[in-house]
Amino acid sequence: MKTRLLIIIAAILISGCKNKTEQADAFGNFEATEVIVSAETNGRILQFDAVEGTLIEKSATIALIDTTLLHLQKAEIEAGMKSVRARIASIDAQNDILNQQIDNLKINIARVEKMLRDDAATQKQLDDLTGQEAVLRKQIAANNTQKASVAAELTVYESKAATLDEQIARCSVKSPTRGTVIEKYSEAGEITSAGKPLVKIADMSVIKLKVYISGADLGSFKTGQKCTVRIDKGKDEFTSFPGTISYISEKAEFTPKIIQTKEERVLMVYAVNIDVNNDGSLKSGMPGEAIFSETNNR
Repeated sequence: MKTRLLIIIAAILISGCKNKTEQADAFGNFEATEVIVSAETNGRILQFDAVEGTLIEKSATIALIDTTLLHLQKAEIEAGMKSVRARIASIDAQNDILNQQIDNLKINIARVEKMLRDDAATQKQLDDLTGQEAVLRKQIAANNTQKASVAAELTVYESKAATLDEQIARCSVKSPTRGTVIEKYSEAGEITSAGKPLVKIADMSVIKLKVYISGADLGSFKTGQKCTVRIDKGKDEFTSFPGTISYISEKAEFTPKIIQTKEERVLMVYAVNIDVNNDGSLKSGMPGEAIFSETNNR
């Protein structure tokens, strides 16, 4: 009888030690990094293929907004650019003619200078020719001034065209990150506007468990530290994942009502984020718990 009693007491002690070892150090909920993707232009949504719950790659097209008006505006600008380029070409052609006339005058001037040395021409003839050359050069200078003004118009058109190209590009809404479509806020055929949310995307590949620790335990933790994260599996079982502390709050805050700590509840605690590689079983908002003691005791 005495031996049986000792066996029962030993079993209770072993069971108590086991439960103590498996006791979690902190509790919290999983959070995913969420991104709300909004429209950047106004117009009707022509295409919206994003489906809730599906994985979407970074830079993949989420939605396409109507670009008809933008393309019409760009066509108008391109016509204006074509007209300006034609004016520039006309000025260049006029300068070519004037330069040819100057070349012809130079030949005549050289001939009259020779005749003047032989007393076969007068000084007035030479002055008339050099005066004509000066007038032609001033005409070329005036044309170049006009050309600069016309070229400035072309620069304005090019700037407007570049702005429209950017607006057209923004009509194709692309995913800024790789993640899962969590929510859709619009559908194809609806009218949207700049800044209006279209879809929410969450990166579920690495999910964070946010827990709270007391100030008394703060010195035992550091970023990069490994730990174990668990979720419920059935009634009395757990599924465990390796985790890494990625963030420790620099500032204390009041203990959230839904959070328990390893010790008695204290007035102020510190938030700790634990990164966990998600195999697909972890969801945003799901409760979880962390075990630090095994890691700290090693």
